[in-house]
This record gives sequence, structure tokens and C-alpha cells, in this order.
Amino acid sequence: MNYSNFKPYDVANGVGVRVSLFVSGCEHACPGCFNPEAWQFGFGEPYTEDVEQQVLEALRPAHIRGLTLLGGEPLHPRNRPAVLSLVERVRRECPGKDIWCYTGYHFDKELLPESARDDTLRRLLEAIDVLVDGRFVLARKNLNVRFRGSDNQRILLCRESLHAGKAVLAEEFN
Repeated sequence: MNYSNFKPYDVANGVGVRVSLFVSGCEHACPGCFNPEAWQFGFGEPYTEDVEQQVLEALRPAHIRGLTLLGGEPLHPRNRPAVLSLVERVRRECPGKDIWCYTGYHFDKELLPESARDDTLRRLLEAIDVLVDGRFVLARKNLNVRFRGSDNQRILLCRESLHAGKAVLAEEFN
């Protein structure tokens, strides 16, 4: 996996001060995407053990609320193994930090059915606290919705959604 950006301090992509990792590679190609250069899987730098360690170190201070994964597409099958390694380490080594993930995939129509067949995806969804799902739609761009680019996107409680077998909205944001 490659990554296009690593931000040790980010306040735009989730609640509180966060660490954000922008992975490379996305096949959604949403018109108006804020990060089209990251559509290419080879864009940016290789994601290495050293980069993973930097992310973990950035998460350790008490004032950091958690990790946000963006893209590109963190949940693309090619990115899942590296993303899973990171989130499992965050769970083990940084207890109390939350994990947000932005995905262009629709939870109910794409991720939930696939998670029944793909153990890596299921483990990822189990480890993510908040999932922002849905493709960015330029015609529905809305600067008045929190933590989203277009108003078709939803902010979900990920584990709760997985266990319920349907999307469970994080009401405070939707």
C-alpha cells in the first residue's frame, strides 16, 4: 500500500484533534473529489513499518482523540491488509483512541454483504468506531453537513451497524 499524506494533527476529519492517514488507491473516481491524485495506487510513498510506527507515536499523546483513515479508499481490497495491521495495532497499543474511516463504499449494499465472505474486511469493520460511507456526489455537495462532503454520505456507528446487519447512524452528526 502507498499513502498520499500523513497528518499528525488534523481537526477537520472527525471529532477532536486526530491523526490522519490518507491512503492511495481508489476506483470510485467521484467527480469533484478533493483528492483525485490519490486515485492511483502507486501515488505517494510506500506504507512501511516505519510509517506505521510514526502513526502510532503520533496517537500516543493524551490530547489526540484518535485516528482517521481517508483516501483514496482505505477499504479497497488492495489496501485492506495494511489498514487492518494498523487498526489492530492501534487497538492494542493505543487504548481509548477512536478510529474513523471514510469510504466511498455503501455500508448496506457493498460492505455488509462482502464482509460475510471477507474475513479481513469483517475484522476491519469490527475495529472501526465511526464509518463515513458513500461516494462523494458533486451535485449534493453541502458545506453545512459536518464531516462529509456531500449530503448523501452517512456517519455510521460501524460495529453497531455490523452487528445489527444494517446501517446505524451516529445521530449526533446526521
